[in-house]
Amino acid sequence: MPADITRPLISGGTVSTVRASRRIERAGVNALRALLEENDHIVQEIDGGNDHGEDMIVNFTRGGKRTGYWLAIQVKSGKKYKRAKGYAIPVDDHFDDWRQSRIPIIGVVYDMKKKELFWVNLTEQLRSTEVTPRWVPVSNTSRLTPETIHDFYVEVATYAGDARMRIHAADKEEALNEAVRARRGLDPQTAPNPLYEDLADFFLRHEERVLAIRRNILRSIPLLVLLPLMLIMWPHLIRFVEGSTDVTPYPWVINLYTFMLIMALTIFFEFRAGRLPIETGKWLCMIAGNFFWIPVLDPDGDRGWWGTFWIWAGILVPSFGTKLLFVTFIRFAIDRKRKLPRPAD
Repeated sequence: MPADITRPLISGGTVSTVRASRRIERAGVNALRALLEENDHIVQEIDGGNDHGEDMIVNFTRGGKRTGYWLAIQVKSGKKYKRAKGYAIPVDDHFDDWRQSRIPIIGVVYDMKKKELFWVNLTEQLRSTEVTPRWVPVSNTSRLTPETIHDFYVEVATYAGDARMRIHAADKEEALNEAVRARRGLDPQTAPNPLYEDLADFFLRHEERVLAIRRNILRSIPLLVLLPLMLIMWPHLIRFVEGSTDVTPYPWVINLYTFMLIMALTIFFEFRAGRLPIETGKWLCMIAGNFFWIPVLDPDGDRGWWGTFWIWAGILVPSFGTKLLFVTFIRFAIDRKRKLPRPAD
């Protein structure tokens, strides 16, 4: 026998070897691939699949035609995935990838002793929890056999359809490329923005409180609009009063502002009570609109009777308006309390 035939193949003095566990790993992949292809589903193995947590991408077919349903499958083989009641697949660092995938990620365990396959929907399981588990359990009743392959197709396709995980493409190559991107969750419409992820988590943790704050902000819009207008118009109103009469301007403006603030607060608390204060809102808009518009028409208050009229209006309207506001809403409150059932003696 020639010597060169018996000499081991070496490269740089190192003998090329194959891992002993590879035969076990390939046993599960080969068994699953054979089962899927025997039922006309299209299987594309992923080179270096373990780097991303999947070993193959599958395109379901129906009636000999490709469907829009694709899935990625992680296959595990060997005794270490066996449990007392079923099996388990390690999550490792694939938690975010599997739950954010835009196609279902399916986990399959191959029991070499029984020569049986068992499966679980990893994406579905991980989307139901916020805590990263070490393992995802696989039930020993979820067998993947020639008799159950159709049920497997129906269940996974239904899940993908409900979750809108269909792949639309013109040809097989384009669909495969899209499925590869989808398994990594790289959808520009749904991909997370790291800058805002922590803020989103904060809002989700305090969702009820954030919604309550939002409701109160909406209810306080009259106040939020009124306050800046008051600050802007303050010097103009002061100048108008100084040019129109001998009345001290600051008490006049403060009195007018106090009345408008009471109206705005009344509107806010009416909103909180679930009522729509239409009349109060109309009066506030009319009063604020008129008094804020005066300095525009008469900036220096030098139009004689015009200025005098509005000076007296600025005294009388807040005086009578405040009394009318309090009397009206106190009467409403009394009427509501009278209608409430009295406690039994």
